[in-house]
Amino acid sequence: MRYIGRRGAVALGVTGLVAPLTLALGAAPAQAASHCTTSTGPHQKQVEKFLGRPVDGRQSSADCRAIQAFQTRHGITPNIGYAGSVTWGVMDLMNKQKAVGKNPNKSGKCPVNKGRIACVDLTLQLSWIQDGKKLVYGPVPVRTGRDGYETRTGLKKVYWRDIDHVSSLYHVAMPYSQFFDGGQAFHSVGVSVWNPPGSHGCVNMTRTDAKNYWSLLRKGDDVFVYGRKPGT
Repeated sequence: MRYIGRRGAVALGVTGLVAPLTLALGAAPAQAASHCTTSTGPHQKQVEKFLGRPVDGRQSSADCRAIQAFQTRHGITPNIGYAGSVTWGVMDLMNKQKAVGKNPNKSGKCPVNKGRIACVDLTLQLSWIQDGKKLVYGPVPVRTGRDGYETRTGLKKVYWRDIDHVSSLYHVAMPYSQFFDGGQAFHSVGVSVWNPPGSHGCVNMTRTDAKNYWSLLRKGDDVFVYGRKPGT
């Protein structure tokens, strides 16, 4: 697969959060649930603000449809348009991810003395590739292990790559798999990367991001995972 030059990679990576966050606010798929609640949720005003709705703290039919569309897009159940803690938790995470901008390693927690390295911040559910202090690709949103299946922290290395991998445990496709810790790998996923509660330990990515990681990383490259995913 063609290697992406660093200048092109940075241009792709810097916009990595913009497109998903824009898509997050789009129309819901045709399968949206027909029932829409009239109940006002505990995070009504916060959710209204996130979705660009009039912020009055009262549920309207238009509010419900907008919330329901967001829930359907990201696999949040029940998708009845209720502004509850799970829905707001996803939105709040999106806000925090977007606020990171072009400096995901501001804290310096991901090593800058390893050359090319893939970093995974579990707390913000972000990943990026850097070379020393230079950002090569990202940051991009990811979906890591849920409670009980946490993505393990520490310094690791890519030890096996399989572009068309199929899980022998869960019997699902894992395109662009790059394994770095036992059965845990970077790979693309067919659901939203914000879909709760998370993966079985792998670092899920959009197909575009997983494909670009495949082009940029090689066997033996370092991977550093740190932080703690909310809810684990």
